[in-house]
Amino acid sequence: MATELPAVILRSAREIGEDVAGWRKILGLTAEQVADRADISRDTLRKLEHGDSTVSFHVVLRVARALGVLEKLTEALDPLTTDLGRARASMLDRQRVR
Repeated sequence: MATELPAVILRSAREIGEDVAGWRKILGLTAEQVADRADISRDTLRKLEHGDSTVSFHVVLRVARALGVLEKLTEALDPLTTDLGRARASMLDRQRVR
């Protein structure tokens, strides 16, 4: 029996899917072009854009790269871009180099 994901996770998956579709549209790319650039199937891209939370993490990264936003995603998760992260940087194995 599979455990259902929390509502906040499902909502975030839908929002990320909408954002992926939004970037694709803003860039004037078809779903086929993005799927081809990301080396995934059109059906997998459709699942991601519709918020299917079973899409693999590597697919999200491939699509972000295909859309040219992988660096933005990486930066968004960097703890050293926050006051708390910088204050506790000694707890990390790395230091900010950007």
